[in-house]
Amino acid sequence: MKQVISLNVNNEAHEVAVQPYDSLLDTLRGTVGLTASKKGCDSGGCGCCTVLVDGRAVYACMTLALQVKDRKVTTVEGLRTDGELDVIQQSFIDADAVQCGYCTCGIMMAAKQLLADNPDPGEDDIRKGISGNLCRCTGYTKIVDAIKLAATRL
Repeated sequence: MKQVISLNVNNEAHEVAVQPYDSLLDTLRGTVGLTASKKGCDSGGCGCCTVLVDGRAVYACMTLALQVKDRKVTTVEGLRTDGELDVIQQSFIDADAVQCGYCTCGIMMAAKQLLADNPDPGEDDIRKGISGNLCRCTGYTKIVDAIKLAATRL
């Protein structure tokens, strides 16, 4: 039986009807209309769906929509401020850290938490911080460079 809940997504209130088993990812993509978070493996193994819940990175495919009622959800679409890209988004562009782009949004969200927790991470810290996110196109070098660049810009 569906329940109507309030979601705070990117600082906007959304009233959504969800089944008890609906994932946050499906709710974000299908009901709220935010499609940057991708469904990669649908089992928490790739990180393409990573979003922030109360500032902590979570896999949206493994999080029930009901679990985030009355909590703050941030997707990559919500990183922009006044039409300006977030420093992480701009750093990924400037470091040419995007290839196919499927994993990029999830990696950016993991990087957002990493930099909030550790504003001056070393390479090992960065690699550990994004270790839950798989990129099948790169060797992660440009991704690590982008996160280093973002750290210097913060």
